[in-house]
Amino acid sequence: MKCNQLISAILFLCSLQISAQVYTDKIVGEKNQELKDSLKIANYPYSLPIWGEKVAQKGYNLPYSAGLSVNYFWQDSEIVISNLQVGFNNGPLHNLDEIVRFDKSSVEVGAITIRPDIWLLPFLNIYGVFGKANSTTKINAGVYIPDADNNWSEVANFSTKANFDATTFGIGMTPTIGIGGGWLALDMNMAWSDISSLDKPAFSYIFGPRLGKTFKLRKPERNIAVWAGGFRVHISGDTNGNINLSDVLDLSNAQVKVDNGLAKVSENQEKVNVWWDGLTPAEQKNPANIAKHNTANRALETAGNFLTTVDGALSTAGSSTVQYSLQKKPKDMWNFIVGSQFQFNKHFMFRVEAGFLSSRTQVLGGLQYRFGL
Repeated sequence: MKCNQLISAILFLCSLQISAQVYTDKIVGEKNQELKDSLKIANYPYSLPIWGEKVAQKGYNLPYSAGLSVNYFWQDSEIVISNLQVGFNNGPLHNLDEIVRFDKSSVEVGAITIRPDIWLLPFLNIYGVFGKANSTTKINAGVYIPDADNNWSEVANFSTKANFDATTFGIGMTPTIGIGGGWLALDMNMAWSDISSLDKPAFSYIFGPRLGKTFKLRKPERNIAVWAGGFRVHISGDTNGNINLSDVLDLSNAQVKVDNGLAKVSENQEKVNVWWDGLTPAEQKNPANIAKHNTANRALETAGNFLTTVDGALSTAGSSTVQYSLQKKPKDMWNFIVGSQFQFNKHFMFRVEAGFLSSRTQVLGGLQYRFGL
């Protein structure tokens, strides 16, 4: 289902928050005086970062200015869908937001990303991200209508599952502050995910503040860093698309569900009419009764028109198409992040990170190689 593919693409975009946990470190303390003095007299051999030589000679230990990371990312998350409008065979769109309710929709994604980066300034890292993802999305939804007592019940339901591949690219930057082995990184990026079945790439903006500390080990250049922080996702809200009816509905039992739904709509409409006709003129002028009557009639009319249109589309199901418009957002914009990185030397780093404490769970592992430019 094309809608499923878009939702999965959005969750894949969330995997692009992959910041390099290296930084410009101020050398402090008497035990590090020899290293600090050697930095002050050394000639900085690289063009980047800008002002690199001046910063190094003031006692800062700079990372290599360029890097390449390879990461594997897994995530399971929930997303909220609203303002759903659906039409068939390029006919008018039906606003179904009042009668369609989505149950828990889960998205599981696995992605491999490559991330080249440079330190443009001693405190500013610039990077790009290129990735491939495989994703599985499950969506459950039902059509609900009211009765004369304004009790809503489900008259039809559908479940869809989609698998897809996506290609993604993004750009980002990470301002950092490093003080005596501790650091603050404010990672942010924009990314676009391209899927052949979507009209245009899906867009996201991600912000991830992290606060961490590095513990030096006995061997030179070897250390372990740990950090904690947050992960915030913002995605573009409006989506329009066109898909085949057979990609949305299980055609083996769709006709039975539609027939049962139409019968239930007719039954509830009769109950609403009997209730309304049984009211006195004074009761029919009661604002509460008017609101209940209007709500029931509107919802039943929407459900009836929609199911009737589906019924007609099923007669030519092999060639029928579905047009849709919707808005989507993550169920939770924020989740908590913890992570660690082992630096074997200034060239090689190994990283793991986990996110939790919300409707989004994620795990990342990666290898980074750095070199001077």
